[in-house]
Amino acid sequence: MLNTPAPHQPPQPKGAIARTQHAGKWVHMLANLPRDTRDTLFLLANIGWVVALLSDHLPWWCTALTAAVLLWRASRAWHSQPLPSRWWLVGLVAGASAATFITHRTLLGQEAGITLVVVMLALKMLELRARRDAFVVFFLSLFTLLTHFLYSQSLLTAAGILLAVWGLLTSLVMAHMPVGKPPLWSAARTAGSMALLGAPIMVVLFVLFPRIAPLWGVPAEGPTGRTGLSARMQVGNVANLAQDTSIAFRLRFEGEPPPPSQMYFRGPVLSNFDGREWRMGPPRLGDVFRTTDPDHMPGNLQVSGPPVSYDVTLEPSNQPWVMVLDATAQAPQIQGHTLLLTPELQWLSDKPLRDLTRYRATSHLTFQHGPMGITPGVKDQQALPAGFNPRTLAMATQWRSEVGNGPQADVQLVERALQHLRTGGYAYTLSPGSYGQHATDEFWFDRKLGFCEHIASSFVILMRAAGIPARVVTGYQGGERNPVDGYVTVRQSDAHAWSEVWLVGQGWVRVDPTSAVAPSRTGSTVRLTPPQGAVGNMLATFSPALLDSLRNNWEALNNRWNQWVLNYSQGSQMDLLKKLGFESPSWTELGYVLASLLTAATLAGAAWAWWERQQHDPWLRLLAQARARAHQAGLAADATTTPRQLAHQLSVRHPGNLQTAQTVQWLLELEALRYAPGASAHGPTTPARAHPGDATLGNLKRRLARLHWPKPASATAASPNPIAGKPE
Repeated sequence: MLNTPAPHQPPQPKGAIARTQHAGKWVHMLANLPRDTRDTLFLLANIGWVVALLSDHLPWWCTALTAAVLLWRASRAWHSQPLPSRWWLVGLVAGASAATFITHRTLLGQEAGITLVVVMLALKMLELRARRDAFVVFFLSLFTLLTHFLYSQSLLTAAGILLAVWGLLTSLVMAHMPVGKPPLWSAARTAGSMALLGAPIMVVLFVLFPRIAPLWGVPAEGPTGRTGLSARMQVGNVANLAQDTSIAFRLRFEGEPPPPSQMYFRGPVLSNFDGREWRMGPPRLGDVFRTTDPDHMPGNLQVSGPPVSYDVTLEPSNQPWVMVLDATAQAPQIQGHTLLLTPELQWLSDKPLRDLTRYRATSHLTFQHGPMGITPGVKDQQALPAGFNPRTLAMATQWRSEVGNGPQADVQLVERALQHLRTGGYAYTLSPGSYGQHATDEFWFDRKLGFCEHIASSFVILMRAAGIPARVVTGYQGGERNPVDGYVTVRQSDAHAWSEVWLVGQGWVRVDPTSAVAPSRTGSTVRLTPPQGAVGNMLATFSPALLDSLRNNWEALNNRWNQWVLNYSQGSQMDLLKKLGFESPSWTELGYVLASLLTAATLAGAAWAWWERQQHDPWLRLLAQARARAHQAGLAADATTTPRQLAHQLSVRHPGNLQTAQTVQWLLELEALRYAPGASAHGPTTPARAHPGDATLGNLKRRLARLHWPKPASATAASPNPIAGKPE
């Protein structure tokens, strides 16, 4: 063969060579770590992931302390240093308890309890000396994982927890492998297989285990969500919210959804103004909540036109507001909640909605409400504080003098204000800047910039200054239909503020002054959006359609998770039983079905395990063939006789025989292949050596066919005791 010179390769820079050698050194060190060090580092990584998932809900000092303890423990494992003394643990426990009390003002409750659990989990790693300590760490880590669902039950959270469970199960599997240094990937495969085998039972328990409150409730303390709305509105509040594109709620309509311009979801109605802030009006005794009797609806509500039916999936808000289309006469049904309708047509729950909530509602887009004649309550909606917005008051006085008084003049004033917004150079923007004491004057005469709350507030103040009762209504407007699943998605950026004016003979009439400034805000799905970030901007530049498609598919997947998993309730269980043939399902029938399925699954699993062990284990099949050959040779071979016992019987009955030596060698190799792979085996009475590393199952099977077993001895020969050669 000719020696062909190697192609010329340019020399690598010294820095690159050094980095390559350094990286190779680390890879070599990681691959050759002692078993205890490797397993400890892997467990520490799992705990770090568990705590990282909770980091947004922990005090900063808790996250920092946990990270420091885990890194300290990793350093000691890497350098094979002894664990710290118990005085260190006592001091850290005392300090963490004191910090928890200072932060939460208690050592009890959800937030304080989770903080302490996380700290104790990290500190437990400092006394990890035996498998018993490792098991405590495993189960404490799994308990910590459960606390994640107190804050979020989203699909992304579930995926992160599933990954953590897989890692912890891998560590648990390795803890039950005390011999040798099994590969991490082998333990991970075993853990994954165990999880998949348990998945059917998990699904059965999820579907059929009775959902009895409060067992399935997730306790919450303090605000765990946000709705984007408030019982008060100050200039700048809703403008900041418009930059939040998270989902507020989803809707599925029967048939085609209404056009976006008609989709107004009513929230708090604000009627009290102190010059800077709008608030909800004080409750009026005897008129706060009334029954939904069709003959006497709160606020004199009268609906007409075709109904619009839809299902709502409301994200957790920690508020009692039930979002429905204007106007909804019949109460939506929410399990465990009592709904009430205010005179301002806002639906409220008797307790905050802290969990993902699903309900069905029917609304009428054509309606009329409020008294037809002036009342003290209506007259209160004309009040304005003294000392604010003098130029707006002067403009309202001038307009009133020009159009006169009376119901028709009020209508003309409303139209004149809207026309002024259309033609006066006003603009809708997400960044109107800060306003001073006379914010309405600045809007009308100076800056002419604002978001929906600036426009609605300025319009209502102008109407009140002209003597027309008016108020601000907050809620959500519009929505975006997802082409993947057909749901209409309403985001926090769809939060909106509009106006209602009271007109003689008409009652309260919705007027949205924002539509006069920016018709696209209420007439289509077009929204002003904040910057998308580096990745979002890159995708939007490369392919806007791809970005929209990815978002729509991800939100549709999250919606399915919400509908099928988070919203699976007792009613869903009863509907499932009806589909299974139960006419009047109850918890008793549910228990029967659950017990029957679990019993059947247990029996099927046991039968499968026995059958797999007996019929599908090739080593056992080969041993059974050897026992059959031994029985034909006159040996005592039953279903419990081991290969070594057979070898001992052969050595006793036929010593010094070449055929016996070959058969004994084969039996010892068969035993070693199962119980001592890679090691030598010695026969009980022969110096022959078996090398199972050179023997495979296929090799042993071929050799069994060529073995010549001794002929049976006479019936009068003494039969050896098969237990004599049993290893201890």
